[in-house]
Amino acid sequence: MTLEFILGHLNYWLFIILMMTGFYIVVSRGNYVKKIVGLNIFQVSVFMFYISIGKVQGGTAPIFPVDLNIDPNVVYSNPLPHVLILTAIVVGVATTALGLALVVRIREEYGSIEEDDILEIEQHIQAEENSEHGSAMGGRA
Repeated sequence: MTLEFILGHLNYWLFIILMMTGFYIVVSRGNYVKKIVGLNIFQVSVFMFYISIGKVQGGTAPIFPVDLNIDPNVVYSNPLPHVLILTAIVVGVATTALGLALVVRIREEYGSIEEDDILEIEQHIQAEENSEHGSAMGGRA
């Protein structure tokens, strides 16, 4: 790969770096807030990718001239990826808000937002339920 190729596709390299960073945060962290931040980084990388493929080199905005005299030789950029990204941003904000609201409820219920702590609490609760169920049946399991 030449330097010209790397610099010419810089937006794609940044997209890959952001995507892998977000993915790593989601997979490697046990804190639920950090996982949501990782998902948001991943989401921004996808936005960047779609906007990158929507841009046409030398293209102009797809707006009709006032006199409606359209030149067939003019190259236009595709507006659809940009419109889809606007919708995706709104959906992303809503899902982030929902995720953070769930984290607040998890914190209220378990006293922690760490995945390992919550799993340990759940296992402890399950063990207590099993022991109570076993004693209620007269010692038979």
